[in-house]
Amino acid sequence: MAKESYWLAHRTNRSRLMLIKTVLSIVLLTCVVDQVHAQSREEKLKPLLKDAVFALSNVMMHDVVSPVIASRYYMYCTIGSNAIISSSGKTIHPSKYIKHFPITIGNNVLKDPSLAALFAIYETGMAILPSGMDMLNDYESVKKRVESLKYSPAEIAAASDCAKKVSNEILKYAAADGYGNLSAFPKYRPKRKDGYWFPTPPAYMDAVDPHWRTMRTMVIDSASQFRGSPPVPFDSSKESRFHALTEEVYRIGKSPTKEQREIAAFWDCNPFVVATSGHMSLGFKKISPGGHWMNITSIASLKQQVPFHKMIQALSIESIALYDAFIVCWNEKYSTDRVRPETVINKFIDVKWQPLLQTPPFPEYTSGHSVISSASAELLSFLIGENISFVDDSEIIFELPPRKFSSFKAAAVEASNSRLYGGIHFRDAIENGQEQGKSVGMFIIQKLKQAGVK
Repeated sequence: MAKESYWLAHRTNRSRLMLIKTVLSIVLLTCVVDQVHAQSREEKLKPLLKDAVFALSNVMMHDVVSPVIASRYYMYCTIGSNAIISSSGKTIHPSKYIKHFPITIGNNVLKDPSLAALFAIYETGMAILPSGMDMLNDYESVKKRVESLKYSPAEIAAASDCAKKVSNEILKYAAADGYGNLSAFPKYRPKRKDGYWFPTPPAYMDAVDPHWRTMRTMVIDSASQFRGSPPVPFDSSKESRFHALTEEVYRIGKSPTKEQREIAAFWDCNPFVVATSGHMSLGFKKISPGGHWMNITSIASLKQQVPFHKMIQALSIESIALYDAFIVCWNEKYSTDRVRPETVINKFIDVKWQPLLQTPPFPEYTSGHSVISSASAELLSFLIGENISFVDDSEIIFELPPRKFSSFKAAAVEASNSRLYGGIHFRDAIENGQEQGKSVGMFIIQKLKQAGVK
């Protein structure tokens, strides 16, 4: 009897072990299936994420948003998404590298936060962009499209609710960045002296965003942190270094090569170009420099098959880099208040000379494209890859053919040089702007590494 009891007990224990193993296998298999399912859905959300960011660009083109203000909008529309996606534990929360960033997800952590991160771009865009509520009408169609990705109505509703809550918090945070105080500053009045910026043809527009340097920075310490090298002093004598810089712009502008024309046009990114015909003036709207680099971020992320959470992170950090880099650049511009090549050439060399591109309405030094492109190249090389080739089709909507680049840094060099080919910047503003932008980018990367971002 004792022997039979022993074997009965042994067989019972073995059955229990087999049952436990079976249950564990089912649980593990379920977890794996759920993980694969979530990854598959995230992959299908990535093109929608690219479309969402470009939808912001379309609204800003419609509203003729200046380059610096555009960087602010991109940033606030994406940092909330980054905060949401960090609740998954896959990315570092932005508060680890953004100064005084109060947005937390708390206990409102979704099982799959990717959908809420996508929705938050639309929710914030509708609230913060002047025409966002009217023009981001594809948001509802996006919600319907995600139903086909096997998101249940309950998941969609939960994601939408989370996105709204985070967006509301982002708007409160944005309200304290100094933007609302800009209109209270005195009107910028150009100096009527040689060497200083003055409005240029054909529209002779007032200086754009002269007090942007007063805005709250996000990662860098202050607007004046990266002043860089001073510009070559104005000197109209033909033996001066400044005259040599002016002659270079004039010479290239007189007979640009086909390649130089194409590069200048591709990187024009002037939000509002004015063309005149007799007494009639026509305005043409284009994507901003920051919008161009945000699209590059999406293009490269998709090409490199960057996971959804990493793509959100890259877009958010890129927007922060653009924002801080513009603050640094605008501080330099309105501190040096340097004249544009068009003004100097028309007065001292050739009264009929015109640049290939329309001169933007703000001081010349340093080159904004050079600063923000160089900062972007540093950040994207760190986040996505050092030598990532990609085809940039950002300007195809303006009937310009795509251009291929071997790396982000190669694209940044071309963007910088485009300003010389276009006749709107002197060489020292380009080269020193590149160094300024690299310094901003490397500083942000240092902060990201300290926070644990890889």
